[in-house]
Amino acid sequence: MGESIAEAVATEAIDPKLEPSWKEKLAGEFRQPYFAQLKAFLKDEKAAGQVVYPPGPLIFNAFNKTPFDAVKVVILGQDPYHGPGQAHGLCFSVQRGVKPPPSLVNIYKELRADTEAVPQAGGFQMPDHGYLQAWAEQGVLLLNASLTVRAGQPASHQGKGWELFTSAAVKALNDGKEGLVFLLWGRPAQEKGSIIDASRHHVLRAAHPSPFSADRGFFGCRHFSKANALLAKSGRAPVDWRP
Repeated sequence: MGESIAEAVATEAIDPKLEPSWKEKLAGEFRQPYFAQLKAFLKDEKAAGQVVYPPGPLIFNAFNKTPFDAVKVVILGQDPYHGPGQAHGLCFSVQRGVKPPPSLVNIYKELRADTEAVPQAGGFQMPDHGYLQAWAEQGVLLLNASLTVRAGQPASHQGKGWELFTSAAVKALNDGKEGLVFLLWGRPAQEKGSIIDASRHHVLRAAHPSPFSADRGFFGCRHFSKANALLAKSGRAPVDWRP
């Protein structure tokens, strides 16, 4: 684990280097006791020689790529990819040059099947990369419940405090905006649904796109075209789901 992660978190605890609208909403979280414990845990990981993903400057990438004021769709993941070069702070997304993981391949398969999601240019064409920053730049918040993970050990940073921080972000969206579309895939994401007021926002639920569960309700959910229909109904521009 490089020094950048611990140093980034230590710096953020004093002066969060977040996009200004998110900084206004979440600055108080950095002063909470749970965040001090989280920072101590990350320092312990460094001291033990553990490799942690994503790199420190990318831990808060989801917030910095999609300002609070721009959010119109929220996709909630679990924790970052745990392989070398994969995670860069946007859930389900990987860096260019990295093979798309199975869950993302299944997301692409559902997009291809959901023919109304990308009606232009002959529908959705399977890309040769897994880089989803284009979604983030259109107002799709790609947020993992946990923002770091130990290399090769999925879920290794769950229960350390990140879930409280990301729940605070979801609560800020719930309370401060209207008509957002939340795509909740799998049980952990759906558990965060308890924070969301479904009378003010749109909540779409499905199985997780993992190969272990995609056949149990993710395939065929058509969440991408449904999200665009809901956005259009409220006068917002639809998302171009081509990454």
